[in-house]
Formats: sequence, C-alpha cells, structure tokens
Amino acid sequence: ILDELHVFLSDRQMPKREKVLEAIHIQKQYSHSSFALGPVNLSLYAGDIVGLVGENGNGKTTLLRVLCGELYTTSGKVEYAFPYKDAYDLRTQLVYIPQRTDTWYGSMFENLVFTAAMYGYTPEENELVVNLIIARLGLRKFRSHSWKHLSSGYKMRFELARMLLRKPKVLLIDEPLANLDILAQQTVLEDFRAIAKSAFRPIGIILSSQQLYEVEKTSDQVIFLKQGVQKNLHNDEAASEMKDLVIEFESEWTQSRLNDIFAGNGLVSLQFNGGTYVATFTDEKTIHDFMSIAIANEVPVIYFRNISNSTRRFFVS
Repeated sequence: ILDELHVFLSDRQMPKREKVLEAIHIQKQYSHSSFALGPVNLSLYAGDIVGLVGENGNGKTTLLRVLCGELYTTSGKVEYAFPYKDAYDLRTQLVYIPQRTDTWYGSMFENLVFTAAMYGYTPEENELVVNLIIARLGLRKFRSHSWKHLSSGYKMRFELARMLLRKPKVLLIDEPLANLDILAQQTVLEDFRAIAKSAFRPIGIILSSQQLYEVEKTSDQVIFLKQGVQKNLHNDEAASEMKDLVIEFESEWTQSRLNDIFAGNGLVSLQFNGGTYVATFTDEKTIHDFMSIAIANEVPVIYFRNISNSTRRFFVS
C-alpha cells in the first residue's frame, strides 16, 4: 500500500497557490462604543497560516467574526475567492471556531459520524473517513469519551476533526491555545501546519492568540492589532519601524545600572516592560554586540531574545 501511495504522490502535481479570502479596507464601528476596528487589509492563501495577535480588547475576535460573516462591516468588503451556492454553503466552507465551543452530548465517535453524514459522506465511507481523521489527530483512545471527560486540548482537536469533515477552504479560529500547557500548544500548532499545508486539500487558516512567539514561529504572516488598527510585519510601514536592533532580556540588575553600561554603546532606549527589559539599539548594532557588551561587563543575563522582527516590540508601552 505504501509503495502504491508513493507512486501516486510522486506523479501528483502540487496545487497552485490560490487566494481564498481577501479583506479590503474593512472597518467595523459601533454606535454606542468608542472602539472601532480597522481599516484592515489582508489576503489569505490556501496553505498559509496568518497569526492575529494583540492585547485583549483590540479587535481580534471582532475581525474574525467579520471575516466569517457573523458581523457586517461598516465599510470595506470581504471577498471569498472560491465558488459557493448560498450563505449556508459559504459557512460550510468557511469555518469559525470560537474560543468557547458549545457543549455536545454522546461520544466523540458518534458526533463525528453524525457530522460526516450531515456533510454528504455515504454510509460506506462514513466510518472509514471518521476513523481516518480520528487517527490523524491522535484521538483514537478518546473515541468513546464524552465532552465532559476531555481536556481543553482534546476538545480543540475534536473541533478540528469535525471541521475537517466539512472539507473547508478557510479556517478561522479564536484563541486555540488558551488553557493549554506548552506541550499541548506545540502539538495543536503542529496540527494546524499539517492541516494548512496538506498536499491533497490545503486550507487557509487565520488564528488569534496571546501566545506570541509560538504563533510567530508557526505563521506565514503575522498581523498585530492595536486599538483596532492593523500593523503587519511585512508591510512597508512596519518594516521602516524595524530597522533598529531590539533585545528583550531579563537581569537582576537595576534599570539605572544597565542603562549606564549600554548608554555608550548605541543604546536608544531601555524600558522595563512585562517583567523584562526591552533595549533598543541603533541599526548598526547586532545581537553579537549586545552579547559582547553583556559579557565584558559581566551582566547577569537570565534570558534574552532578539525581537527586532517580532510583533513583541509593538507590545512595549
């Protein structure tokens, strides 16, 4: 079987990179609120993962609900670059998984079989496809479990399994890493990459999360929302802000002592933010210069990270 599968895949052409969704200058305003989302512009391609990050209350969930059609835009438009018959067919191919999913009853296996039947699988292929997806997402030993007997991580995997049965073009998912331990976060993100990059049926994924570094490592593109306004790591405006060297680090020394050491070595600013120091240096400095200065002055550095190309720098007050 493996030999036959290898022959089949060797002759199979890779699908072309196709746009599946585009948001064009979308804005969302509420009549009795000072908050406004937008303008936001983004393009999502099959096989790509777009990470959506930002502080709480800055519009991540609102943007996802606008993209899936749960909320209407005040201005701008969302275009779906795949054929669909009606609003129901659109929502079949455009899956939105909120942070808090609904309770379901019965066993996981029964729910997935029911979902498969709803979306057109014949009785002959229903159980086979369900077992395939259960195995793919590592759910085999939980197939007879009910909702209340699953951890948050496996509830998320169940939602992914149910989503895959719908053969969607786009997956929008809100805070999938919330309440997961670090190992479960890495596993779920690996699932997302495998699903998005599938050679058979690539999917465009947009996910929001507070787990900044994990999302950046997984995503093809990262969008940061600040008070509803978009900052994109790959656009010209953001690139112009990222010429300096920015280092996040932890040290037991005081801010004034560290400032005295780095002040004559291209330091632009030193801030204490979120329990760590964030040092900005002029663009001619490198990470090696920072390390050399710290070593020469015997600075007790507990942890450091180059965040020059990370949205972490947008979180600095």
